[in-house]
Amino acid sequence: MRTSTRVAGFVAVLALVLAAGWAGGRWLGPDEDTVATDSAGHGHADDAAGGPAGGHGDHGEHGAAVAAGLQVSEHGHTLTLAEGTLPAGRQQLAFTIEGEDGPVTAYDVAHEKELHLIVVRRDLTGFQHVHPTMDDDGTWRVDVDLEPGPWRVFADFKPTGGEAHVLGADLFVPGDFEPEPVGDQQLAASVDGYDVNLGGGFTVGTASTLTATVSKDGEVVDLEPYLGATGHLVALRAGDLGYLHVHPEDGDRAGFHTAFPSVGTYRLFLDFKHDGVVRTAAFTVQVEGAGHDHGTHSHGDEAGDHEDGSEDGHSHDH
Repeated sequence: MRTSTRVAGFVAVLALVLAAGWAGGRWLGPDEDTVATDSAGHGHADDAAGGPAGGHGDHGEHGAAVAAGLQVSEHGHTLTLAEGTLPAGRQQLAFTIEGEDGPVTAYDVAHEKELHLIVVRRDLTGFQHVHPTMDDDGTWRVDVDLEPGPWRVFADFKPTGGEAHVLGADLFVPGDFEPEPVGDQQLAASVDGYDVNLGGGFTVGTASTLTATVSKDGEVVDLEPYLGATGHLVALRAGDLGYLHVHPEDGDRAGFHTAFPSVGTYRLFLDFKHDGVVRTAAFTVQVEGAGHDHGTHSHGDEAGDHEDGSEDGHSHDH
């Protein structure tokens, strides 16, 4: 590939910023586009229309981000699922955000959405990032694909005139369930013919810049704008599913530096758009304490090697 082509393709190298939840900042996610998720995520989804909220995350000791989504209720707002149990298959998920005076019906818009919904099984598979539609009475609805097992539902939003929130609630799907192991660190993924490599440093309390390189047939691709940016990353901490929001830093491909909130294993889901289709690649990251040299870079020949042994991702149309 000629040097000029590589330079043009550099827009596909994403400088991704680790920040917790929303607070008036940026949010990206699948929007009425087909989503394909690699085998580490085992998920796919279509979006309905919706609208979003935003916000910058809090920071804890040593400037590390604070994981969100661990509470079903905070600051007078509660995530209430219409049904706490749903059968397996493609089902409609309905919920409300309850405020002090009843269901909230007015939300701030950020990146074209008023509310972003993450649905993931507690073994960190089945990831879906969707945008529900809201009825006049404040009930949100969206179709999701469910397999047996315990699930976590995250609502990321900002009520008009209020603070941004990320609330989480459990959803149960009856049936035979065998949890999949999170597995070892995996910084390369293959989905729908695209190879995605994740690089950066993964140490608590240390400023980190995460970079994701997307290529196809050996050449870096030019990613298409997607809800105002070139990529979106959701990080979930294994064990409690603490939620982190990651996005590109505007105007600075070196990225904005922050830190993971704690040691542990994290599953990272990257949404990117090319040829009009939103795809999702999943990675597993081991975050260690200060003093460990855990700066890691992925290699292209690792792409497609997942803990379940599969090599290629899947593309689905609904």
